[in-house]
Amino acid sequence: MMTNLFSSFDPSTSFYLSLNWLSTFMGLLFIPCMFWLVPSRMNFLWIKICLILHKEFKTLLGNKIKGMTLMFISLFSMILFNNFLGLFPYIFTSSSHLVLTLTLALPLWISFMIYGWINNTIHMFAHLVPQGTPPILMPFMVCIETISNIIRPGTLAVRLAANMIAGHLLMTLLGNTGPSMSLMLLNILIMIQLLLLILESAVAIIQSYVFAILSTLYSSEVN
Repeated sequence: MMTNLFSSFDPSTSFYLSLNWLSTFMGLLFIPCMFWLVPSRMNFLWIKICLILHKEFKTLLGNKIKGMTLMFISLFSMILFNNFLGLFPYIFTSSSHLVLTLTLALPLWISFMIYGWINNTIHMFAHLVPQGTPPILMPFMVCIETISNIIRPGTLAVRLAANMIAGHLLMTLLGNTGPSMSLMLLNILIMIQLLLLILESAVAIIQSYVFAILSTLYSSEVN
């Protein structure tokens, strides 16, 4: 019996150990299969997606820091896998919690800031005042740019968590009304739930891509 609407997002399954968070590491069980199974169309499709992402990230990053595209593709893959896992019944959606999303966003942002302010100090100061700003507005623009820079990890984390929670809550709400419906309305509800599932699949892909591409843009600014 569900006592609260948000209880489906409750990370605590037991008093001592939260087994729900183990779903985050389930991807490690499937990775070794790629090394001994015959390459399938799905495998070729994933390689193609990784190559497309590599080209796009390389365009944004340039040739200044080599190997960073691998990190952002890995970040994209991890978030995508966790988003998709949450669509299956009885599997915990770890990416709907700020604990996980902030753990991904904060170290990235802090490392970009440390690297930028140590190696490109003048460049970082120049970013605080956009080109063409009137002299009278410069103090205000410095405050606005500083605040927008500080809240970046928060916006990254909240965007991902909120989008994951919103669709799952809607599906939970509609699913709870099923037992009290007539057969005709139940068929309509199933159709709506299927459409929502397709929408949530698209959201899972889009949000992981948005998280990775924004992290790439933030890193390209400090170079």
